[in-house]
Amino acid sequence: MTFTSAIREVDIPDVSVYEAIFGGVARHADRPAMIDGTSGKELSYRELVGMIDKVAAALAERGIGKGDVVAIFSPNTPYYAVVFHGVLRAGGTVTTINSLYTPDEVAHQLRDSRAIMLFTVSPFVDRAKAAVAADGVGVREVVVLDGAEGYPSLADLLATTADPPQVTADPAEDLAVLPYSSGTTGLPKGVMLTHRNIVANILQKQAIAPVTSETRILAVLPFFHIYGMTIIMNCGLAAGSTVVTMPRFDLADFLRVISEHRTDRVYIAPPVAVALAKHPMVDEYDLSAIDILFSGAAPLDEELAGVVRERLGCKVRQGYGMTEASPLTHAIPRDRDDISIGTVGLLAPNMEARLIDPGTGDDVGVGERGELLLRGPNIMKGYLNNPEATAATIDDGGWLHTGDVATVDADGVYSIVDRVKELIKYKGYQVPPAELEALLLTHPKVADAAVIGVRDSDGEEFPKAFVVRQADGEDLSADEVMDFVAGRVAPHKKVRAVEFVEAIPKSASGKILRKDLRARETALA
Repeated sequence: MTFTSAIREVDIPDVSVYEAIFGGVARHADRPAMIDGTSGKELSYRELVGMIDKVAAALAERGIGKGDVVAIFSPNTPYYAVVFHGVLRAGGTVTTINSLYTPDEVAHQLRDSRAIMLFTVSPFVDRAKAAVAADGVGVREVVVLDGAEGYPSLADLLATTADPPQVTADPAEDLAVLPYSSGTTGLPKGVMLTHRNIVANILQKQAIAPVTSETRILAVLPFFHIYGMTIIMNCGLAAGSTVVTMPRFDLADFLRVISEHRTDRVYIAPPVAVALAKHPMVDEYDLSAIDILFSGAAPLDEELAGVVRERLGCKVRQGYGMTEASPLTHAIPRDRDDISIGTVGLLAPNMEARLIDPGTGDDVGVGERGELLLRGPNIMKGYLNNPEATAATIDDGGWLHTGDVATVDADGVYSIVDRVKELIKYKGYQVPPAELEALLLTHPKVADAAVIGVRDSDGEEFPKAFVVRQADGEDLSADEVMDFVAGRVAPHKKVRAVEFVEAIPKSASGKILRKDLRARETALA
């Protein structure tokens, strides 16, 4: 059975991301587009577009054009948008890199995406330099936005006197962005999102959860993540909103920026909701400007959402999506107080959905549990250089298999109730178990290992490792295992619990039976 959206379809123009966002910028040219929440520095829409054009011209002078990949390795600043859209304006493709990544992780993405240029910031120079020097990385130039000795800066690019290039894009085929996702399983893969994918999702999101030129949006969620990139930065700019950036989450700064800049749309991941519900510091700030607190990236508990709603006196809304869908596929509209905030709301317009039995592949109906399949103009072109993973995720009918188990009621309201996929979500960040397992096996005292997601007392999922010691590794401790992993991965991927076992349960083909380990956890709970 195929389900369609209850929301009227939107027209998707055949234009590039740059044209879709900035084509009508004259209407609000002098309004603030971006504000640095730390310094208070503002960029108007006129200034922002002027800088984007300069960056595009400077890139064209350097030979960057259609088909070239440029990486951004930076926290949120107003200049992230300048570089991001400058690359697209020049005809290039942006790959956004997690600002917490280690040099090895950065190098993997640079190598896999075949990036030829890297933009970063001075605090990240050491990591960027080490990554660029790694074998197989083809980056020809590193630009340090705020300047560093021996590197060109953003100011150097903005000094160009050249005109921006005239680039003709094929929106349905040309790649706009290459964020990295683990999909339903495995190591991070480049998600090929075309201009049409991004433009479609901007319009779909506007139809279900709109912002306007009067909206002031807090951008604490990182732009390198598809949630921050599309839902906050690009949707905000497309509507003429003011986007207030923060480089990282710090509760005091978060509360201060909301209070001082009167941000009325605040996008979060569930761990922030825990702080808003429980921390006494919240009462010290005026948060009355918040109209909607919108949570995504991981499931938000309904009871927790209710506590936040009552404490802040604002609407709380939840949505669902994935990088492979650009990302938003579901959301609770602002005017639908009748929809439970424990659900992910309605299907976005222009989309179709199915629910299938994970075992048989047969369709299930209203009220029944099934893996969620999605189809629409926002679904990725595929995984970069990985046709096998693409085929395993998007079937011959064009259906994206999400790996999440959902239900839909008679009113078209969806709930995510379980997970087929192996991916762990820690504070909204993807943690692929296979990556941690491969790393653990490099420890000389580890004979075998498996990793699953378990939950703490707040319902937050985190990685737990099951480890089989080598015969001569009886002295291997849990702390030693955790320290070993922590020194080699970004903080969100750290193993936070270890259990030593005699053997890892596996199928006849050697596949780790994570469901058995999850059942073991449930039995012990």
